[in-house]
Amino acid sequence: MKLLKFTFPLLCLWLAGCSSLPFNDPIFSAVSPDTKVQKPKGDEAVAALSQKELAAGKLPEGTYDKAPVGAFEHRNYSRVKLNPIEALNLINQYRASKGLGKVSLDATLTKIAKTHSNDLAKHDRISHYGSDGSNPWDRVERSGYRPQLAAENVGTGQLSIKEVMQGWKDSPGHNKNLLLPDAKHIGIALVYNPKTEYKTFWTLVLGAKL
Repeated sequence: MKLLKFTFPLLCLWLAGCSSLPFNDPIFSAVSPDTKVQKPKGDEAVAALSQKELAAGKLPEGTYDKAPVGAFEHRNYSRVKLNPIEALNLINQYRASKGLGKVSLDATLTKIAKTHSNDLAKHDRISHYGSDGSNPWDRVERSGYRPQLAAENVGTGQLSIKEVMQGWKDSPGHNKNLLLPDAKHIGIALVYNPKTEYKTFWTLVLGAKL
């Protein structure tokens, strides 16, 4: 059986140096040698929801956060965009500075990241749980990627990859995911929806195959 090690700090983390928002997510990481399964906090509550509730995007309190009304209205998102190669280079430069090997972009992990960002934008929240009740390991595993390692960072409200990267570096848990020694691949996505309170929804998925 697999051993899944999950980390879910209870509180959302503020970007260092920001006087208000944006948010970074509770952290998710998982690795899988052969022992017993340990589920992430919140899985039992999510599992207890009916299929109708999940279809409506309802998740238990404590497994997601919503932005205060108008919290990001003062920020100018007219130039927000994501260049995946720029993001990859930033991550690899940071890993190299710590003596770690490079990761490469993976089409499957990118699709997973984009789907989750779209899901977060649809419900205007920040969470590791999808509206179908899935956690990041579920999404990676069911994609056919066959993970030995899977980790996810999520951020909302940031204006650029540099801003969200700085927030992840400044957070011990997110930073640990960026610097996972055995990570080989990443997928990264940004969804911008001006009609939401959070505005931007960033997802980074790191992985290594069995």
